[in-house]
Order: sequence, then C-alpha cells, then structure tokens
Amino acid sequence: MDWSALSDHVLAGVPVTPADAMAILDSGDDTLLPLLQAAFQIRSHYWGRGVRIHVLRNAKSGICAENCSFCSQASSAYSGIDHYKMQSVEELIEGARAAHAQNAVKYCIVTATRGPSTAQLDTICDAVRRIKAELPIKICTSLGLLAEGQAEQLAAAGVDRFNHNLETSEDYYPKVCQTHTYQDRMQTLQRVKDAGMETCCGGIMGMGEAKADRIQLAFSLAKLGTESVPVNFLDPRPGTPLEKVKRLSPSDALRCLAMFRFVNPSAEIRVAGGREVVLRDMQALALYPANSLFSEGYLTTGGQGHSQDEKLILDAGFFVESIENDTPNVAPTSSCCTESPA
Repeated sequence: MDWSALSDHVLAGVPVTPADAMAILDSGDDTLLPLLQAAFQIRSHYWGRGVRIHVLRNAKSGICAENCSFCSQASSAYSGIDHYKMQSVEELIEGARAAHAQNAVKYCIVTATRGPSTAQLDTICDAVRRIKAELPIKICTSLGLLAEGQAEQLAAAGVDRFNHNLETSEDYYPKVCQTHTYQDRMQTLQRVKDAGMETCCGGIMGMGEAKADRIQLAFSLAKLGTESVPVNFLDPRPGTPLEKVKRLSPSDALRCLAMFRFVNPSAEIRVAGGREVVLRDMQALALYPANSLFSEGYLTTGGQGHSQDEKLILDAGFFVESIENDTPNVAPTSSCCTESPA
C-alpha cells in the first residue's frame, strides 16, 4: 500500500474504504513510519503541529450500577479504587482553575453513573456557569446516559461538548456491557447533537475485539460526524472481568490511531487512556496521527504528569495549543506535511 497516495486521496475528499482501514491495521512494522507520516499529512492539513491538552476531573468515583467489563468503577468490580459521592461546585471550580493553569483547552467533568440525577445535574450546571464566567476554558462533560431535556440543560449552562463513548462496534458491544445497549448510547449522542453541543465519542482498543470491530467503530463515528474521537487503549484493571487481557503492542496501538485518522480525517483525534503503559517509549509517535491528549491522569489511574507531557510535546517538535487558538478544523497557513517522524 502506498500510504502517501492514500492520504492524498483523503485530502482530495475521497473517503477510505473498510478494506483500506484493514490494510492499515494489518500492516507490518517495516512500514509503520511511512504509515505514520501519511497519517501526519492529514493531521497537519487540519490541525498543524498543535496539540490540545485536556484535563479530566473524576467528579464522582465508583459505585456505578452499570457492568461495563473494562471499568474499575462498575459496581461489580473489586478494584480497590476510591469511592466518593458527587463533588461540590467549589471543588469542580478549583479543578477548572488547575486545568487552566496547565494550558488545558478543555476541562472534562466525568461522573461514574448510569445517568445524572436532578441534583447532580444542578451541581454540574451551576459549576459550569461559574467556571465560564471566570475562566477562558471550554467544558466537556461525561455523565452517562442523558434523559430527555438534560442535554438542553447542559447546553444552556455553557457546556461545549459532551462525551459518551461507543467503546467498540455494535456487534461486540453486548460482550462488553449488558446493563444498557449500544442503542441507548446512540440515543444520548443524538440528544447531544439536537441540543447543539459538540459530540466527543470514541472507544477502547484491546478488549478482545477483532480488528473488524475497531474498523466498524471508526466508520460509525465518521457517519455520526463526531467532532472529537478519544482513542483509549485497555490498561486491564485488577478486579474487572478484563483484568487478564494482554495489552496491545505499541505498534498496534499506533496503527489504530492512524486508522482512526484516515477514517475521520478532520476530527480531533485524542490519544487517551492507557497511553503511557501501552505506548511506553513510543508515545511521541502518537502525535503524528493524534492532535490531542489527556494529561494528569485517567479517572482512576494516574498519568505521567503535566510537566512530562509538555516536555514530550515540545521535544517531538510540536507545540501546546492555547485556548485563544482553539478553532477546530482549520488548515495551517503553511504546510508541514513534508516533515517525517522517521
């Protein structure tokens, strides 16, 4: 496969096919760098060399009634994580201040729950209104399944984006979770779109799914027109049904990122949970297909720290995107597509 020619076709408006996506996932290590360079041609066209930093806030931890098999916060998990109820408005505001101090473009408020209660939604909306009045930072919330009218409440409070991952393909999803359905998740995403918020939706690679499931997810996100795609890599959590699953190799994880970039060329692709433990010394190469990352931890597991993440970005020749320049899907004024990760 001529990866550079494939990226040229994508930039000319020709979508890749599922067969192209499978060729990416099936490619060997000898062609990994040319593949990443081709993915970078697309990433560079839409996003330049900027990297968006997102900071997560686990606003309610554990005691979730859902049985998602990958999650240490599920009620069925025996993971030893901290359990705490919904944080206060003041705590959420302090988290936003800390995120802004770290040059985060988005502050992501997350709760472990099937869906937000009235009291939880009121707390989050109050916090968002006060954060927006004080700080130039965008807000993303991830609160589970939304009931009718809740998306409109969040949008009215100032929430810019709502995260609700599909996690995997529709075919594989029943093997991952049985307490709600793939269609339940799709309904929440539609409510988010109808309320005028951006959608953040991705999945987890390495849960035992086939390559075809990863491809099906990528194309589902393209069909939805998802603005932001977090690509997570399973870091098996003790006490969960997936605790003994073997992690992906760094090269397979990079191929996944490249595939998502080719299928969703203009989306914000985020290298998300599992980044440090799966990619290890190859983390910098993830920035060639991905233009965004989570920093300062992943809900119940710690990250390598903001200062190390910033050093990673700068050492690789990229720069931290500022909130002032947070304009999505704008091609850079000068092309850097000829620069190679090799």
